[in-house]
Amino acid sequence: MKRIRTAKGRKVSSTRWLERQLNDPYVRRAKAENYRSRAAYKLLELDERFGLLRGVKSVVDLGIAPGGWSQVVRRRSPQAQVVGIDLLPTEPLDGVTILRMDFMDEDAPEKLREALGGPADLVLSDMAANTVGHPQTDHLRTMALVEAGLEFAREVLLPGGAYVAKVLAGGADNDLVAELKRSFTAVKHAKPPASRKDSSEWYVVAQGFKGETQ
Repeated sequence: MKRIRTAKGRKVSSTRWLERQLNDPYVRRAKAENYRSRAAYKLLELDERFGLLRGVKSVVDLGIAPGGWSQVVRRRSPQAQVVGIDLLPTEPLDGVTILRMDFMDEDAPEKLREALGGPADLVLSDMAANTVGHPQTDHLRTMALVEAGLEFAREVLLPGGAYVAKVLAGGADNDLVAELKRSFTAVKHAKPPASRKDSSEWYVVAQGFKGETQ
């Protein structure tokens, strides 16, 4: 195991983060396989379990930066059109349209629909709210992103489409699960192996969009 001496001026927490990165097999694998982040393997593992990328032609990536999930989509489904959005800068990706703006801006959904030019098969959200260290507040802020993503997914998904979103420990609350079940035929929670064990993140996977009439 590689260890880093705590440099002058570097916080102990920063040193621990660096050690974890150096010793993380997913970080090493991402570098070897030219993925922009270890997060790519979360989507790869979710796809192995749920078949999310099979035959998709149009995908939305909410919270695209740094682009690992869109890389996975393009490698698994080279024919797929991908539109991503993030407030953070994201280096260009072949075959991906990237909007640099906050998804929570009122103009964002319309801008995404314009870029798509039609319906989507899959809406992915790896968005996470900036944490403030207060669990209840952090949970509410993250759930607000999940709910906003769901509202957008209902507007753009084709019947049979899927919505995948990051949630915190405990998963989506009962009200949100009920909303998802009204719109999708199957709703499950998953924690892919690439998600660190000490991380509070889970994913909610909603498949089989029933259509706008539901």
